[in-house]
Amino acid sequence: MKDYTITSESVTEGHPDKVCDQISDAILDNLIAQDPESRVAVECMVTTGSVHVAGEVTTKGFVDAQRIARQTLKEIGYTDPRYGMDCEDAGVWVAIHGQSQDISQGVTAGMGDDKEQGAGDQGMMYGYACNETEELMPLPIMLAHKLTRRLAVVRKTGIIRGIGPDGKSQVSVEYVDGKPKRVSAVVISNQHLEEVDIEFLRSEIKEKVISPICKDYIDEDTKIYINPTGRFVTGGPEGDAGLTGRKIIVDTYGGIGRHGGGAFSGKDPSKVDRSAAYAARYVAKNVVGAELADKCEVQLSYAIGIAKPTSINIDCFGTNKIPEEKIVRLVYDNFNLTPRGIIEGLNLKRPIFRKTAAYGHFGREDGDFSWEALDKVEVLKKSLNENNAGIGNQIIGERAEINQDNNLGVGKLDLGADKKLHY
Repeated sequence: MKDYTITSESVTEGHPDKVCDQISDAILDNLIAQDPESRVAVECMVTTGSVHVAGEVTTKGFVDAQRIARQTLKEIGYTDPRYGMDCEDAGVWVAIHGQSQDISQGVTAGMGDDKEQGAGDQGMMYGYACNETEELMPLPIMLAHKLTRRLAVVRKTGIIRGIGPDGKSQVSVEYVDGKPKRVSAVVISNQHLEEVDIEFLRSEIKEKVISPICKDYIDEDTKIYINPTGRFVTGGPEGDAGLTGRKIIVDTYGGIGRHGGGAFSGKDPSKVDRSAAYAARYVAKNVVGAELADKCEVQLSYAIGIAKPTSINIDCFGTNKIPEEKIVRLVYDNFNLTPRGIIEGLNLKRPIFRKTAAYGHFGREDGDFSWEALDKVEVLKKSLNENNAGIGNQIIGERAEINQDNNLGVGKLDLGADKKLHY
C-alpha cells in the first residue's frame, strides 16, 4: 500500500451550521416525543441576531419552535451578545406548514404490492467502517471530534476562560502501508473575547485540549496551529450565517469514503437520507466487527414511495477476507433494509436526534445510537459458516444476479467493479 496523509475536520456545537442542525433536531425530538409517527422536515438558518425556521410537518403534536430555538441557543452557550448571539434577544421567525400529500401518500401506504411503508425520497446513502480505531471509525475524524468536544468541555466548565461557543478543529494523519502512524498537523480555531491574550490562549489550548486528545500521535515534528490568524473575536452567527445540513462530511466520516449528498438533521426516520445512512453504517460496522474485512463501505439506494432498496453495493477496498459477493449475500440475508425494517430494527421513533447533531452521528458510545451496535457480528459469522459453500449464484466478472427476495426484493446487487480507494 502507498503512504499518504488524510485530513478531517470537526466543528463545535456553537458553529453556526451546527446551531441550525441542533435547533432542527430539537424540534424533531419534541414532535416525536408527542407523536412517534410525526413526519418532520425542518430547516433552520441563523445570522446576526436572528433565527429562521421553516419546513413541513405532519403530526398530532404541537411544537413551540420559538421556545425550542431559544432553549437550544441557551444550552449551546449563546447567552452573551459578545459572542454574536443572545438567546433572549435574538429574533426567531417560524414558517412551518403541512407535508405534501403527494409525498405522504407514498411514504404512508407505499406503492408496492404489499403496501409497505415506502421510502421518503429517492437517493443513495453510504455507510463506512474500518478497524483503525476502537469505534471502527477513521482516526482523523475521531480525533477531530474529540478535540471539538474537548473545546466545549473546557469552555463550559471554565477550565479555559474567555472563549466562545464557535470553534473548529482539523487533524492530518500520516498513513504508512495503509495504517495510521502519526498526526502531522493539528489546527484549532476557537472564538474568544477581545481582552483574551492570544499567546496565553494558545498555550492553554495546546496544554488542555490538544495534548490530552492527541498525545499518542503527536511528536516534535507535528505542526500545531491555534487561531492562526491571531484573532477570532467575531464568531457565531454574527461571523457567518448558518444552515441546517451544511456539515454533512463532519457528520459522517470526515471525507473518508463516499457520501450520497443527503443531510440528516431535521428529518424524521421515514426520510431514508437519515435512516438508511444509519442502516448503512450499522451494516458496515458489523461486517468489520465480524472481521470479514478491515474496511467496508455500503451503498444503499431507494425510490420514493417504494419500500425495497433499488440496489445494495459493498466495497471493501481489497481488505475483504472472503469474496465480496459472499458479504453481499450475508447482508442480504441478515438485514432488513426496507424503511420499516430499518426504523423498527434500530428503534428510531424516539426523541434521540438532538444529541446526534454535534460531534458526529457515528462512532459514539451512547446506547441511544442503536446503529452503532455490534449485535449482528455473531449472526454474520454463523451465517458465513453455514453457507461457506458460497452464495449459490453464477458470478460473471464483478457482478452477481440475485433472485427477488421477499425480505428486500433486490433484483440485482452491484458488487462494485471499481475497487479503487476513494478519498
